[in-house]
Amino acid sequence: MTKAEVIAILSAQSGVPAASMTAETLISDLGLDSLGLVETIFALEERFGVTIPFNANTPQDDSAFDLSTVAGIVSGIETLIARPAAA
Repeated sequence: MTKAEVIAILSAQSGVPAASMTAETLISDLGLDSLGLVETIFALEERFGVTIPFNANTPQDDSAFDLSTVAGIVSGIETLIARPAAA
């Protein structure tokens, strides 16, 4: 379920048909510019009720959240959802 919803959001933000995306799809291949990536992150946060640790000024290699592939995003969101809410 999470994967399908992530793909739907990525498709809406990038204009790339959802049917052409797989878990291995590279986010860099979707043609999102930096603003498009930020808008995508906001859409994912809103849909799943999570806060994605993302800093546009930090290289993605240093981030604990993998934004490089569909599978990385799905895994990261599922991890965030599974965390207990902070007291």
